[in-house]
Amino acid sequence: MTADVETVVVGAGVVGLAIARALAMAGREVMVLEQHDIIGSETSSRNSEVIHAGIYYPPGSLRAKLCVDGKAQLYKFCDENGVAHQRITKLLVATNEAQVPKLKAIQETAIRNGVTDLQPLMGNEARAIEPEVSCVAALLSPSTGTIDTHAYMLALEGHVEAHGGNVVLNTPVERVSRRADGLFEVVTAGEAPATITAKELVLSPGLHATKLARTMSFPSGYTPPETYYAIGQYYAYTGRSPFSRHIYPMPDGAWLGLHVTVDLGGRCKFGPDIEWIPEIDYTFKPEKLEKFLGFIRTYYPALDPDRLHPDYTGIRPKLYREGEPVPDFVFHGPKQHGVDGLVMLFGIESPGLTSSLAIGDLVRDLL
Repeated sequence: MTADVETVVVGAGVVGLAIARALAMAGREVMVLEQHDIIGSETSSRNSEVIHAGIYYPPGSLRAKLCVDGKAQLYKFCDENGVAHQRITKLLVATNEAQVPKLKAIQETAIRNGVTDLQPLMGNEARAIEPEVSCVAALLSPSTGTIDTHAYMLALEGHVEAHGGNVVLNTPVERVSRRADGLFEVVTAGEAPATITAKELVLSPGLHATKLARTMSFPSGYTPPETYYAIGQYYAYTGRSPFSRHIYPMPDGAWLGLHVTVDLGGRCKFGPDIEWIPEIDYTFKPEKLEKFLGFIRTYYPALDPDRLHPDYTGIRPKLYREGEPVPDFVFHGPKQHGVDGLVMLFGIESPGLTSSLAIGDLVRDLL
């Protein structure tokens, strides 16, 4: 029986669009299904918009390899497609002597990941380029940047369509299954419910990955991993920015600390903080800021809390609970679940944006 479309990709976030682009450029007929009325309205539009260098991630991990590869591809893509971005650089700061060994260990990890451009700075050298920062030592990352994420997603969508694919909005996917004839059946809800058949299926719905994957039965007995939610709040800093580049404190496990990012317009914001939540809820809780003021002042003593205002929240899909070891990105293909033509993505959080083009290549190769 003939399929309605060769390949269906579920989720038009930055990763889903990058996957669709890679597949369309490889000659596949691709349809992207997105539940919202605009592309990338969840994780992709609620982040720091940072192009990461690949500093922190365990050497040999997918996070490390895809970030470093994706970063190079992303800068090239932005240059070739007129996507606004800037190599704004970043200072990773040690605010006391006890943190200096950790700073050195991070540089060693970065070198093993192929990030060889980090520049160690003494405290006075860091203050020479960022007078408001307080630290005893720092690492300057020249390849860390900032990107207009929405413009990037629009460019990806344009590439998909230019190669014959299409992105269908307002089309939530209710369930998926594999038929006896080998085709995938994708049942959609919304204004115009439909059943779409495809030869190949890629599930990249971010926060909803586990829920959607569990609508499918797997003869092998495979069970999709659980997804947990962590919300982060961002606080805008009104007036002139005290910093010209990103400022990051020492990471705390997988959390990179309540850091400073500077956007393409020169606007400064602090965040994200972190709170584990049982379900998707974007409610901003201004009262949470109080417990982070002392943390911010360790690297920015001149902080004026009256200039901090609620900006937005974002939720990341996690494959672990608070306090548990941090797993790698998860791409489950036939080797894991036994179903040919199916690739499912779980736990694609930071550095997913930076890694997106490399992720697209990986999924294309898995298919």
